[in-house]
Amino acid sequence: MTPAARLQAAIEVLDACLAGRAAEQALTNWARASRFAGSGDRAAVRDLVFDALRCQRSFAQAGGGLTGRGLILGGLVCGGADIAALFTGIGHAPAPLCDQEFAHLSADRRDTWSQAVALDCPDWLMPDLKTSLDGDFAQVMGLLQTRAPVFLRVNTARISRPAAQELLADQGIECQVHALAPTALEITQGAKKLRSSQAFAEGLIELQDAASQAVCAAISLVQGARALDYCAGGGGKALALAASGATIGVQIFAHDADPRRMHDIAARAARAGVKIAQLATADLAHAAPFDLVLADVPCSGSGSWRRAPEAKWRLTPARLAELLAIQSQILVDAAQLVGPQGRLVYVTCSLLHAENADQISAFCTRYSDWQLEHARRLTPLDGGDGFYVAVLKRRG
Repeated sequence: MTPAARLQAAIEVLDACLAGRAAEQALTNWARASRFAGSGDRAAVRDLVFDALRCQRSFAQAGGGLTGRGLILGGLVCGGADIAALFTGIGHAPAPLCDQEFAHLSADRRDTWSQAVALDCPDWLMPDLKTSLDGDFAQVMGLLQTRAPVFLRVNTARISRPAAQELLADQGIECQVHALAPTALEITQGAKKLRSSQAFAEGLIELQDAASQAVCAAISLVQGARALDYCAGGGGKALALAASGATIGVQIFAHDADPRRMHDIAARAARAGVKIAQLATADLAHAAPFDLVLADVPCSGSGSWRRAPEAKWRLTPARLAELLAIQSQILVDAAQLVGPQGRLVYVTCSLLHAENADQISAFCTRYSDWQLEHARRLTPLDGGDGFYVAVLKRRG
C-alpha cells in the first residue's frame, strides 16, 4: 500500500470507530476485508488510527470536522505534512481537498484553541483532572496525546533481568532497564519481534506496563501467604505476584466477576511456570480468609488513555458515577475476605482523586476498623501509565 492508500484505510476505520465500533474490532474487520495489506500496512494503519483517537479533539479542530477524513487531515496539519501530495484521488488515495477544506486548512487557528482542545481533554472532566493533577495537568495531558512505551516484566522466578535483557538482544529486541520496578524493561527497538521470541514463548517475560509492575512491587508477600487477585481480568498482576512469591511458598488465587475475562490465565501461568488457582464467586467465602486481597477495580482508565484512547471520549458523568459506586462496593466486599492480620490492596489506573484517595478516605471513615498503611500515585510523568495503589490494614 502507498502512504496515501494507508491514509484512506485509516479514514474508513476511523469512520467505523466514530459510528460506535471499537477500534480493535474496526481494524480487524478492515484487515479481513483487505487481504492485500501486508503486516507493515496493518501496523501503519493501526498507528494512524490510534494517533487520531488520542488526539481526537485537536485533530478534528485542525482538520475541519469530527469525521475520519477530518481526523486524518488534522493529524497531517499538526504534523506539517504535504497534504496536496497525498490527497490526490489517484488510485486508492483520499479524494482531493474541496474548497471548504482548503479554506479551513489555510486559516491555521491553532493559537486560538482553548486548553481543553489543545490537550484533548473533555470539557466536563477538565476541572476534576486539573484538581487531581494540580501543576502537572498540562504535562500529563500532553503525554496522553503520545504513544505509550512498550514495557516488559521479567519473570524473575525463571531468569534475572540482566540475563533476560541479553537474551532479548540476541533475538533482535533491544531493551533498557526502567527504574519504576525491579522487573521492568522498556523496549527501544524490535518490539514487533516480541511475540515470536524465545523469551516470550518460554514465559521468561510478559508484556506489562512499568507502573503496573511498580504497583505489584509495592505489595509485600510473606512466607506461605495466601493472596487473592479479586478483579483478576487477564491475570497480569496475579502472574506478577506469583513470580515474586514463587520462592517463599505463596499461593495465588484469581477471581473475576466475569469469569470469561480469566480465560487466558491458565495458559499464561503454565508458560510462566507458576500456579494460579481460579475461584468462582460462589467459592470465595469458603476459600477465605486471605492474607492479602488485591482489588484492581474497574475505573475510568484515565491513567492509561494513551493505550486505550477511546475510553477518554466514551466516558460520561453518568458512567463515572456508576464506576465510583462499583469501586465503593468492591472495597466493602473484598474487605470481608481479608484475614485479621491481612492486607487489602486497592488499585486503579485512574488519575482522578475521586477514584483514588477519596475512595479510600470514604471507606476508612465508614469502616473505622480499617486504616491506610501507605499509598502511592504514579502518573505518566513517572514513565509508565497512571496508577494509584493503597494498602489498608485493620486497626489494632
